[in-house]
Parts: sequence; C-alpha cells; structure tokens
Amino acid sequence: MMATTIDEGGLDHLISILADCGYLVIGPTVRDNAIVLDEVDSVRRLPAGWAVDTEPGRYELRRRNDRAMFANSAGPQSWKRFLHPPRRRLWSGDFEPEPAEEVNYAFLGVRGCDLAAIAKLDRVLGGPAYGRRRRELFVIAVNCTEPGGVCFCVSMGTGPAAGSGYDLALTERDDERGHVFVVEVGSEAGAEMLARVTSREASDDEVAEAREAVEEAAHHMGRAMPEGDLKAIVADARESPHWEDVASRCLTCGNCTMVCPTCFCTSTEDVTDLSGEHAERWQHWASCFEIDFSYLHGGSVRTSAASRYRQWMTHKLSTWHDQFGSSGCVGCGRCIAWCPVGIDITAEAAKLAES
Repeated sequence: MMATTIDEGGLDHLISILADCGYLVIGPTVRDNAIVLDEVDSVRRLPAGWAVDTEPGRYELRRRNDRAMFANSAGPQSWKRFLHPPRRRLWSGDFEPEPAEEVNYAFLGVRGCDLAAIAKLDRVLGGPAYGRRRRELFVIAVNCTEPGGVCFCVSMGTGPAAGSGYDLALTERDDERGHVFVVEVGSEAGAEMLARVTSREASDDEVAEAREAVEEAAHHMGRAMPEGDLKAIVADARESPHWEDVASRCLTCGNCTMVCPTCFCTSTEDVTDLSGEHAERWQHWASCFEIDFSYLHGGSVRTSAASRYRQWMTHKLSTWHDQFGSSGCVGCGRCIAWCPVGIDITAEAAKLAES
C-alpha cells in the first residue's frame, strides 16, 4: 500500500478536521510529571521533546534534543479508561433513562501494545455502551521506534509495529531533514480523512527508513518473557513455592490491575442520598488483589497475598487463553513501572519457568 507523508502542520490539520467531524481527540499530553491521555486540540498539546525512562518501580520524564512527539513509552493510563470507564452509573431510583452518551472518540497515538489491548477488550466486553463507543472510534496508531525499559511487546507478539485495527498509522521521523510522519491507511474512513489533509507521497527512502526504525526497535526491548509455552509454564507452577516469595514483596495494592490495559473486572455498589429517598447503582473497576473480590457466603476464597498474585498472573498469562483464545498480556510493561516495590512480571515468569 502506498504510504503518505505529512508534517507537523498536516498533523495539526488532521486534529482540527477530526474535531470538526465531531470527534473528541484524545492523545498523549504532559501533566503531573507523566505522559497522560487527555483532550488534544492541536499539536501544541502533544509531548514534543519529551522522553520517558522506566524501570521496575520507576517512571521519569526527561527532555530530548528534538521535537519527537511519540518517542515515549506507555504512561500510567491506557485507552481502556475511555472505552471501559473506571466508574459509571447503571441505574437511578428516579427511573429516568440514563442520558445518551454523545461523545465520539478519536484516539491519537495508540501503540501496537495498546491496539492489541483494545482488540482483547473487544472479545471480553459487551453491552450497548461499550459497543457504541467502539463502533464510533477513530484510531490513529503510532509505530513504536523507541521502546521503554520495561517494554516486552515483541515477546507477546503485539509490537512494536501496530497490528490491525487502526484507521491511520504514523511512523514519526525527526532528523536533520525535518520532522515528518509516514502515514499508512488502515481503513476506508482513514483514507477519507487523510484525503482532506495536505500531504505528499512518501519516497522509497522514507518508507524504508520508517520500516527499519520499527524493526530496530524490536531489538531494543527492555524486557522479554521466557521462551516456551508460557500458558503451560504458569499453569504447571500452581504449587510452586515461588508464589510465597512474590507474596513477601507484593503489597496487594492493585496498582498493576489499575494500569493494565486489559484488566476488565468490575464491581457494583448501591448508594443512597442522606434522605434515603434516592438510590443509584454504580459500576466501578475492581481488582482481584482486593480481599473482598473473591468473597462468597462465609468469607473470601483468596485470603493470602500469594493466592491473589497467583490468580492475577495465572489468569493473565494462562487461563485467559482458555476463555478468550489468547494471552491477556500485551507487553506494555505498565505493571512493572507502576508497581511500588518493582515486581517484574517477566522476571517472575522466568523464575516459574526455572522451577
């Protein structure tokens, strides 16, 4: 497929066109010393010149010597929060229908790992609310050229190149010749949108350099899962003493599940106002690290930290295959960077493989 090139002005124009078409454009921005997802109304909102250093339990911004806008690895938020909100009202005692959700999202800067995560959520989640958000979604992916220190998407088969599911995909190139984006079209809607933007046909050299940059990124992953049948490795380790070793370090805080782009568990709560005359039911994210998550009549099933960590990791890497036909992990590394004690899921998997 013929590739196209746009410059910063072209990207800015694309953002404006999406807004004019009724989309709320969401992309990476800088706030609170992190790359966070927020509304983007122009390229001025994008994190130009910012990079991210990550390692277990550490995430830190640093300045770059160029204007690259997407040369930073995954931040603490994922696109899940817009498709599967952390909290939403399900029912009101006033018996009034929930207001129709009018927002149509355009996601700008979706990496291969997160694109794969959205595809996994598609298999798991249903219902009219999710279905409407997903159907109206416009996706601009980015091919990753600079993976972070905790990234391991290659070993999960989800990156660094964006897979299927995007409308447009960008590969950013910023060097002495200028700051440009090589664009690939992934859908008819993407082609129609790109046709409204000032662009030019990408040269053979630009296409080759973009492809080489992504291929080179695949050799610079900060982490990797152990080789072999990971599903079987984790399942066979059910009685491994290593779970107790992990539990001695794990705080069961649930950070890993909150930042994970595929964790989907929820709970519900009923609330009333002080008068007791108005009641609502709310759905909110839940974590299998909460002791009450496995509560049945008489008490919780998983009371130890070892059992809760084993549940999370076994489901993510093993039994997810039985339910949904693939792993539940996309190799984004968020759970490693945002673990307060620096537990590394790839290192724990390697320990289980050795046992």
